[in-house]
Amino acid sequence: MQPLRIGMSKKTTHFLFTLPGVLVFAVLFLGPMFTGIYYSMTNWDGLSKKYNFIWFENYIQTFSDVRFMGDIRFTLSYTFLLTFFVTVLSLLLAVALNSRLIRFRNAYRSAFFFPAVLGSIVVGLIWNQIFYGVIPNIGKFLGINALSTNPLGNPNLALYGILFVSIWQGIAIPMVLFIAGLQSVPQHLYEAATLDGATIFQKFRDITFPFLVPVLSVVLVLKIRAGLTTFEYIMAMTGGGPGFSTESIGLLIFKQGFGNNRFGLGAAQSVLLLVAIALFSILQFSYLNRKGVDQQ
Repeated sequence: MQPLRIGMSKKTTHFLFTLPGVLVFAVLFLGPMFTGIYYSMTNWDGLSKKYNFIWFENYIQTFSDVRFMGDIRFTLSYTFLLTFFVTVLSLLLAVALNSRLIRFRNAYRSAFFFPAVLGSIVVGLIWNQIFYGVIPNIGKFLGINALSTNPLGNPNLALYGILFVSIWQGIAIPMVLFIAGLQSVPQHLYEAATLDGATIFQKFRDITFPFLVPVLSVVLVLKIRAGLTTFEYIMAMTGGGPGFSTESIGLLIFKQGFGNNRFGLGAAQSVLLLVAIALFSILQFSYLNRKGVDQQ
């Protein structure tokens, strides 16, 4: 006689376990996303109960706005530099801190990871005071004219000041991810390559890099998204100035909604930003997935 089966099927059990996460995702992500798309086609000011549908006028106005185009150039430049330097520096640090030749590796890892536990606004405010009060004094003491004044007040240097701070804090998590990826590479492959006379570069290109592709994909998505949506550092350090030289798309969206009471226009610009992030992510994943190896 077969035993009596009591309870739900396996598929039903799996569905119920995933249901809370799906509901949270729908409420906190899908709901606001579709609400933003809805309001992007209106002239809502964010306060009144009445508004009119203007359909695609906000999008047309956005693409004809010289200020928005300038913010796109700044945001793309910032994103490229942030992604490049964070990826390269975090990979170099991961390789160094994964080496057995380095003593006190855990202490160094903790030191480099420390900035990640600080809030972005806090970091921005701290470095804003450093740039305002410390850097000019050091520049005057060393006789360096370029550093004798606050770099954040110079339209030609403000970008690099913000970029330095974002790299300083943003390098921590990618470094940890790369260390985890390096530890997943089978050591016998390195031993076989050594016996075959492979150079360090050949080992990295043919063994290490293919195994790091999944990690690299995650790092690039995180940094591209962080660059395209950057807001906290700029808000805390320059407010978009001097002039509009450091105004990002994220900061412009904030100003449109809360400064100019043009929530419809700000929503349209945020929808365009969402589409840009999605396209960058899809293209990057489709390219890097062809370069990796199947680790199953």
